[in-house]
Amino acid sequence: MKWAFFFIMMMLLWMVMEKLMGLHDVYIDQHAVYTNFVAIPAILIYFFALRDKRERFYKGKMTYTQGLFSGLIITAIVTVITPALQFVTSTFITPEYFQNASEYAVSQGMMSAEQAAEYFNTNSYIIQATIGAPIMGIMTSLIVAGFTKRA
Repeated sequence: MKWAFFFIMMMLLWMVMEKLMGLHDVYIDQHAVYTNFVAIPAILIYFFALRDKRERFYKGKMTYTQGLFSGLIITAIVTVITPALQFVTSTFITPEYFQNASEYAVSQGMMSAEQAAEYFNTNSYIIQATIGAPIMGIMTSLIVAGFTKRA
């Protein structure tokens, strides 16, 4: 729970940072690139979580399977909370993001106005995030468990 909480707080802070840096309005053209850098703190949180688990619960030794299972627990908790996290982000942190993203996509000829309206909205992003969270969490757990195992 502790590390899932840290992950959720990091995601909220990341969204605030993106907004403050102008990636949700002035520099929306660069959002698609810079938003991917959230992977760095995300992977670090998983790494520190599994290392903490290894030291505190497994007395310095942890198998790959134990690490993977620990990572999957974090992933499950984050996935369950993801719809609420996305709702908070869309409603309170950056309510203008969808309008800005839609206008940008249409102005660049990337989408029609109808396609943009269908893609850039709270419900669509909740679905995307809820599907993406377990996929990314599982992949991260598979990799990080290999770095934190110690026999």
